Formats: sequence, C-alpha cells, structure tokens
Amino acid sequence: MIDITNKSTTLRKAIAQAIVKVSAAETILAITEKRVPKGDVFEMAKTAGLFAAKRTSDMIPDCHPLPIEFAQIKYRIEGLEIFIEAEIHTIYKTGVEVEAMHTASVVALTMYDMLKPIDKNISIEQIKLLEKKGGKSDYLKKELNGLRAAVVVCSDSISKGGKEDRAGKAIIEKLKSCKVELSDYIIIPDEKEVISEKLNAYVAQNLNLVIFTGGTGLSPRDVTPETISPMIQKHIPGIEEAIRSYGQERTPYSMLSRSVVGLINDTLVMALPGSTRGAIESMDAVFPHLLHIFRVMKGTRHD
Repeated sequence: MIDITNKSTTLRKAIAQAIVKVSAAETILAITEKRVPKGDVFEMAKTAGLFAAKRTSDMIPDCHPLPIEFAQIKYRIEGLEIFIEAEIHTIYKTGVEVEAMHTASVVALTMYDMLKPIDKNISIEQIKLLEKKGGKSDYLKKELNGLRAAVVVCSDSISKGGKEDRAGKAIIEKLKSCKVELSDYIIIPDEKEVISEKLNAYVAQNLNLVIFTGGTGLSPRDVTPETISPMIQKHIPGIEEAIRSYGQERTPYSMLSRSVVGLINDTLVMALPGSTRGAIESMDAVFPHLLHIFRVMKGTRHD
C-alpha cells in the first residue's frame, strides 16, 4: 500500500458503470415483473453492491480501508442492456474510484448469477469509471497559471554556511508540483531589518506569494513572526489553523508552531517552521488548496 499519511482529508466522490447485456426481451420482462426464480434481481444485486462497497479493501490488496459515507446504486434499461451506476462518497485521504468500480462489478455479477438459469447468453460489459471528484488534481485544475513566488530561508547558521538548507528546497519542490513559478530563493540571517527589507522588496515586485521558513521557534533569537506579523494588512487565521491542525495529527510538538499567514496588498505572505519536516508538513497541509485565494482575490477585484 502506498503511503497516504501526507495527504489531507477531503470530500471525495466517484461514479462507476457496468452494463449487463441479456439475450432476450423476455429476460428484461422477467426482471421488471419480478418473476426471476432467484428473487428480485434489482434489490438483491443492490444489496450485494452495498456489501461490496464496504469491503473493497478486503478484496483488493493495495486498496486502503476507508469510511464509506454514502453509497448509491441506480439502474437504467435500454433495450437488452441494463446500465448499472454506482456512486460512492467518502471524507478521507484517498479516492473511492476502486470502491465504485468494485461495487458496479459485484452488482453486475450478482445479476448474472441470478439470471443465468433463465438466460444462457448474458455478458458483462464496460466496467469503467465515469467520474471522480475531490482529489488533488481537482484543486490544481481550478487554480490560476502564472503565479510567482519567492522562498526566503531565515537562519543565522545557514546564512553563514554552517548548515545546508533543506526546508527551503522542500518548499520549492512543493511549489513546482503546484505549477508556481519561483522568482527568487535566498538565505538570510534571522534579523528584523533584513527580513522586513526583503519582504517590502517582494511586495513592491507584486509577487503573488512570499514564503519564509525559519525563525519561528521560541528562542529570543527567533524573530521572523514578530517581524512579519505587524506588516500584515489582513491576517488569515484559517490557514494558520490548518497548518497547526495538520501537524498536530503527526507530532504533538506542532502545538508550539508560530506560523503567520496574511496579505500585504495582493501578496500572500507565509512564515513557516524552519525544520525540514515542519516545512514539508506545513506545505502539505494547505497546498494546492491555498492557491484558490488568488482566484478569490481576482474575482473580487473584477466584481
């Protein structure tokens, strides 16, 4: 099974289809009139499908167990074909495409089993995914192109060459995966004057996003939040809370986080932890969903 611990929980949906094709109109009539010897085909198959939806991970080795929040099975008859549509919802870290296709498959197999005594030429066709929603790709599709960002590493030791930067590089990789252009990457000492000077320069350049990493600890030398917070024109506490909540589920030390997020004009400014793990988890917590803020701001300006 792949590691999904870095993923965020979101509402995910999938719809899958299977087609049961019979060989005679009499078979369809027997189904609709409930004259099949083994019982009510639609109801029995639906029941089997609901069991299948909840037990997909028992059948498919690499499938993660997940909570099924909603399952629905619909039928449509067109000539000699019975269209099965299975819709599954969950609020979890991974999608339900396999659950939807497994459900549709078991519904079709149950119908086949119930109908074979009266029709020897039944086939199951076109088991496929019709629709999926809620994964990371959905959020990336919604975002804007041409966003520009700067990454600033605030660290006395790294700026002096005593350590290698890993947190800033991890942030850059995440930005690249979200199709955000990197305009600048710089390492500076954790000093108020230097931090404020760089931030003002980036705002003047109309960068969309400026991410600081480091200087958010509890030592008297860690001054990044104290420097940036008074410069913010509009704080966005929801993003800060999302970062802290995501981290808290993975390490109890996240309660000590002092991340700062807000707007200066149209530039989104973020101050994230300086540890590699803290920076990665902070980015995973809110990207790519955070980028929707630029669509919101663009829409507001055009209203």
